[in-house]
Amino acid sequence: MTIKDTHEEWEIRATDIPFRGKKTSVRTDDVVMPDGTVVTRDYQVHPGSVAVLALDDADRVLVIRQYRHPVRRKLWEIPAGLLDVPGENPLHAAQRELYEEAHVKAEDWRVLTDVFTTPGGCDEAVRIFLARGLSEAEGERFEVEHEEADMELERVPVAELVRGVLAGELQNNCLVVGVLSLVAARQGDGLDALRPAQAPWPARPFES
Repeated sequence: MTIKDTHEEWEIRATDIPFRGKKTSVRTDDVVMPDGTVVTRDYQVHPGSVAVLALDDADRVLVIRQYRHPVRRKLWEIPAGLLDVPGENPLHAAQRELYEEAHVKAEDWRVLTDVFTTPGGCDEAVRIFLARGLSEAEGERFEVEHEEADMELERVPVAELVRGVLAGELQNNCLVVGVLSLVAARQGDGLDALRPAQAPWPARPFES
């Protein structure tokens, strides 16, 4: 038996969108179960996101600290952002986020992992990239606003992030998944064996 996620769509008898926000919405579907019963499922419709685990030559990860109102906390995170344009190339979006949030560019890009953040209640898909060969970006810094105006930027050793994750001190989804995936990749076939940056992403198809 191959352990692999597969695409499948159950019949939807009715659907409604009771809430539309600026970036996301809430959808209600009446879904037919395998035994023929029909149940209602509410979930958030999300455009998708990208995140960047930027690793420097000193084995440090670029992290930012940002206020997240829904959880009432300041979280240490890796640079990330929404796929604002339907069909947007996720690599281009990741490069943009790294530039805007850290004013950094990278020479080597690979796909670290793909995840559904909360598949029981949201269709958000995130592609986490590994970026290496870091250097300061040219040009003026991106002008930040709102929560981003209060961001802090640090470079933290991988080992220290792993310790914080396992101690429950670091809880941002993309940081946790990204850092532990990095460690797993190193213990496996190595970072150079990761998928190329333009690898297909069925959850969010794009044009290269």
